[in-house]
Amino acid sequence: MHFHRDILTIAETFAKEILQPNETDIFAGSPPIAFTFGLGALVIFPFWAGATSLMLEAAAPPILLKEIATHGVTVLFTAPTAYRAILPLLDETPIPTLRRCVSAGEHLPKSTWEAWHAATGIKIIDGIGATEMLHIFISAADDEIIPGMTGRVVTGFTAKIFDEDFNELPRGEPGLLAVNGPTGCRYLNDARQSNYVKNGWNFTGDIFIQHENDYFQYQSRSDDMIISSGYNVAAPEVENALLTHQAVIESAVVGLPDEERGMIVTAYVVLRPGFIASDELKKELQDHVKSTIVPFKYPRLLHFVETLPKTTTGKLQRFRLKD
Repeated sequence: MHFHRDILTIAETFAKEILQPNETDIFAGSPPIAFTFGLGALVIFPFWAGATSLMLEAAAPPILLKEIATHGVTVLFTAPTAYRAILPLLDETPIPTLRRCVSAGEHLPKSTWEAWHAATGIKIIDGIGATEMLHIFISAADDEIIPGMTGRVVTGFTAKIFDEDFNELPRGEPGLLAVNGPTGCRYLNDARQSNYVKNGWNFTGDIFIQHENDYFQYQSRSDDMIISSGYNVAAPEVENALLTHQAVIESAVVGLPDEERGMIVTAYVVLRPGFIASDELKKELQDHVKSTIVPFKYPRLLHFVETLPKTTTGKLQRFRLKD
């Protein structure tokens, strides 16, 4: 449950401080307005700024790109998977009017950020938000962006990192992200309230590191942390390492049960056109992960697939790979 004032709150915080829209902007994106990411992106923020919102019945990456070019869209909200899918299409369909790009809903790999910036000159605004908080509360824009980092808390919000016993952790240590501020979780007569809000903090279910410079760096969802042979392996870290290889266009990493190691790091990879799945390429990708991060985090199992399961908003559904 959210109050009417929360609508203005997210406009006066994230939109005003980070997005900085104006009345000449044309907004578009892939998230449905029934989701809070889409509600803010395509309804609240453009209306607050007196701007225009382009509502699309279908927003698959090729369609989205065409509509951006046709209507002169200036502000885009979508998921990292869509940015990656659009990249190879930009030569045929340039989008010179676009000035602002926002990514949320899932982890934005550093490699995706860098590839988009190289192709368009636009620095993608990353952000972490939650339905319970209504919209984004950690982010950064323009010269404040550090690729690979989500950002700093938006003015008005406070965030800390705790362990499972609710002890605040020092800078540099991964733990549970907790946030409070002018919006918050308000389940009415629902047990989820006590699960989400503890000791006055909203626990989002994400694992982050807060660095000395106050920037927050995403590690994984708490249920996406893989414990293999006693080591903690964050699925997005392995995915990002795979994405830095020229053969990989998409990747997903999960932990599957293993009698010897407890869980085994398992990768599912979609190859770019022109690359052929083989045992040699599999070994090359495994070695690439070893050299990119650390050897113990490499995927001992690696499967080549045609597609990865996603939601209608393009968010990766890792749980379906565990079935």
